Amino acid sequence: MTENIAEVEETFESDAEGVAYTSESAPAADAPLKPATIAPAAATGRRKEAVARVRIVPGTGVWTINGRELNDYFPNALHRQIANEPFAALELEGRFDVIARIHGGGIAGQAGALRLGVARSLNAVDVDANRPTLKKAGLLTRDARVVERKKAGLKKARKASQFSKR
Repeated sequence: MTENIAEVEETFESDAEGVAYTSESAPAADAPLKPATIAPAAATGRRKEAVARVRIVPGTGVWTINGRELNDYFPNALHRQIANEPFAALELEGRFDVIARIHGGGIAGQAGALRLGVARSLNAVDVDANRPTLKKAGLLTRDARVVERKKAGLKKARKASQFSKR
């Protein structure tokens, strides 16, 4: 009786291997895991009207933005989380120091610009290892949405004055 169960399990496993499909390719099992490269890099990130010039250097995870700490510059935790997203995606928190100069735009636009600058600089450090993860997370794409311009004859970009029949 136990021999029959063992035979059934073996055939089931071999059948399951032939039927399993996935749209994503699995990493090669025989390929050695390459450690993440730690090197300095620089990049520019933009979002709305904000521009961030970012430099990352190997260090302990200290953020300096316009001469201030990350917590001082972005008091809102959501903006800090947005800026730290590339490091979280690559699991490299605390491995780099970030020095950034940001100007223009508002606080949310500046956080988005900083995120793009950090992602681009991490991409520059090691393209082969970091680019697929950053690209899949959507961190290398510049958000092109900007404020629509005001049109003549309207109060704002699309808002017209109230229609009066008489």
